[in-house]
Amino acid sequence: MTLGFYLQGLLIGFSVAAPVGPIGLLCIQRSLAKGRLSGFVSGLGAATADAVYGSMAGFGLTFVSTFLVDEQPWIRLVGGAFLIYLGARILRSEPRNAATAKAKRGLLGDYASTFVLTLSNPLTIISFAAIFAGLGLAGTHGDYATAATLVAGVFSGSTLWWIILSVGVGSFRRRLESRGMKWVNRVSGVVLVSFGVVALFSLVI
Repeated sequence: MTLGFYLQGLLIGFSVAAPVGPIGLLCIQRSLAKGRLSGFVSGLGAATADAVYGSMAGFGLTFVSTFLVDEQPWIRLVGGAFLIYLGARILRSEPRNAATAKAKRGLLGDYASTFVLTLSNPLTIISFAAIFAGLGLAGTHGDYATAATLVAGVFSGSTLWWIILSVGVGSFRRRLESRGMKWVNRVSGVVLVSFGVVALFSLVI
């Protein structure tokens, strides 16, 4: 039974992480610009945030989830502004041909940025709650062992997706010339800024 809950959590985590949005685009850009490790660490930040929201749904922390949903305008404001900032930075960045000590020190920033961005969408917890309920997993409240197993599965599934994405995309890195990487940065930067603008615009409509 424990293995069954873990596998269900794994599938949930994988399916929630897989759709390519601003986080996926950011991981792709970093995998190409700085290497697979940067892309994977960025994805790990998102996987950690998924596990946090999965924990709230799995452990039935309704008071926390209600607070986050109620305060989502402010949280989305921060997230949208942060997306615009990251997109602008990528637009101005110059391609790097090799990993540097500075890039390695930036791994913590890669992790933290995607963690914060993923947390800036409190509706994710509603997605987890809906999925858990749809699969008949909502009855784990009070059963902490089952809830913990589900959350571990969610984290593993999300992490598995980011491993696949970062390794797959990173394999193309050496084939990109400096000019090609400039275009990757430009497109990624514009799209990320667009995501941020849409997030901010949604607060006033």
